Amino acid sequence: MTSLVKILKLLSDATRLRILRLIGREELTVAELQQIFRMGQSRISAHLAQLKAEGLVSDRRAGRNIYYARGRRVPAAVAELIESGGDEMAEAAEDDAALKLVLRKRRDKAGEYFNRLAGKFGRTYVPGRSWRALAHGLLRLLPPMVIADLGAGEGTLSQLLAGRAKKIIAVDNSPAMVDFGMRLAEENGIENLEYRLGEIEDPPIKAASVDLVLFSQALHHAASPGKALSAARRILKQGGRLLILDLLSHSFEQARTQYAHVWLGFSEVELWQLLEKTGFKDAEVSVVSREIKAPHFQTVLAIARK
Repeated sequence: MTSLVKILKLLSDATRLRILRLIGREELTVAELQQIFRMGQSRISAHLAQLKAEGLVSDRRAGRNIYYARGRRVPAAVAELIESGGDEMAEAAEDDAALKLVLRKRRDKAGEYFNRLAGKFGRTYVPGRSWRALAHGLLRLLPPMVIADLGAGEGTLSQLLAGRAKKIIAVDNSPAMVDFGMRLAEENGIENLEYRLGEIEDPPIKAASVDLVLFSQALHHAASPGKALSAARRILKQGGRLLILDLLSHSFEQARTQYAHVWLGFSEVELWQLLEKTGFKDAEVSVVSREIKAPHFQTVLAIARK
């Protein structure tokens, strides 16, 4: 039996305590623990090896995966210490949110298949087949909705959606962008697209008046992403949907000066937590694309309902 001194020494490390807390709730792989803690594989594996050596962790193989769980012979007093100590940690709430996301992604086999399928699209030339053509086709299937495009810029997406929307309100805080978008819409005879000058944290839109809110590569410009999401929820009708396309968290610091980014993207867990905190339901978050050229920006998609 492992001595109490050795156990206490192992539990004195915050990461090991967090690992034991989570795998006491659900079996997890090293890859899943990496997603939750945002740590390297070698570091996670080293912690698991130490815990396993003292009987605090057990593992089982299922196909190519190895799942780790809290050891079955962990004394009740130690298990209670893990739970109470882990729950008191500042990272506990974030860990719980990340665990929910990891488990949802594990179940979402259809989403994984789509990501693999989407990566093949366009590799083999077929006359007339393109993402542009596919997008136009799918847009025709949208029901007529009132849409708010927050942080719209010149409104390229708004103008594309205007062909099917009942009404689109494009909001941006740049007078030049708003003026340009208004002229472009007028020149092209788009009558159901309205531009408004305002901040995405407080858009000039009536409460509970829109069916869909879009943030297309806009949330990383927000001074307060949480306030922007709260504002989006305010203007949505009950049951309305939110769609976010943004950058996955990255370390390309030049984006702050080159593109005026306030935030260097968002992790899947961060977006998930923001959506839950602001009261959205049925949130789905996933990475949907990765650029080939450096710095290899990745795009994360989030969908939720009011």
